[in-house]
Amino acid sequence: MTNTTFRSCEQVLGFPIAADPFPHQIECIMRWGKQRLSRFVCAANVHMLMEGRRSPTFAQVLHHADLLTPDGMPIVWAMNLLTKSSHERVCGMDLMRALCAQASENDIKVYFMGTDPPTLSDMHERLQVEFPDLAIAGMKPLPFRPLTTEEDKQVVEEINNSQAGIVFVALGCPKQEIWMHQHVRQIQAVMVGVGGAFPMYAGIQKRAPQWVQSKGLEWLFRLIQEPGRLWKRYSTTIPPFLVLSAKQIVSYRLRRRLERVFNKT
Repeated sequence: MTNTTFRSCEQVLGFPIAADPFPHQIECIMRWGKQRLSRFVCAANVHMLMEGRRSPTFAQVLHHADLLTPDGMPIVWAMNLLTKSSHERVCGMDLMRALCAQASENDIKVYFMGTDPPTLSDMHERLQVEFPDLAIAGMKPLPFRPLTTEEDKQVVEEINNSQAGIVFVALGCPKQEIWMHQHVRQIQAVMVGVGGAFPMYAGIQKRAPQWVQSKGLEWLFRLIQEPGRLWKRYSTTIPPFLVLSAKQIVSYRLRRRLERVFNKT
């Protein structure tokens, strides 16, 4: 992690997850946005960390992020068990809404990039109602295919010319994280990867009730909605994550216990 603003991080499967309270993370992102600093933020869930474990190239992308937030209750539980303390979940949807609220109060322009025109149109309607003072610098749908060099250059120019301080990127993992990493020092704003937050905010997809989220069962709620797309992802990421994180926790606890024994002697 390139940024040293955060007071503490917890290593989960070798990745530095920010352990600061949610308000502090929002405050830091807002500070970057106000100065239009080129930074990028990843809302790290189980799928993202397992992608990083499997791909050294993608692992480097995550290690170069300015902030990895703990998106996903299994990651929060792992952090809690490692430190015997309480951490907060910081997911893409909550990041987006909190940042929009702060941006509207601090006159910081925001930009939305990803998904399709109908989704962005529905989002725009809700944003105008929920955050009437929010300055929306632009909304840009992108094709599923890779952009040409000229198209990519045009997107960068549009974002920078809009004077946006915060750019929400919804291209899906790992595409959005790779895109943000490639455009650091090109995009003069803090980029925040929010995954599937756009269709959820637009009302196209339902978000799990709060009690389902707190129980760590949001994955099941989403699986029921999109079984064809998500069953393989979840079946190949959740079980190995649980095994690897359990090994890390046991190893950490054992090491700490041995340290205490040797220190006493």
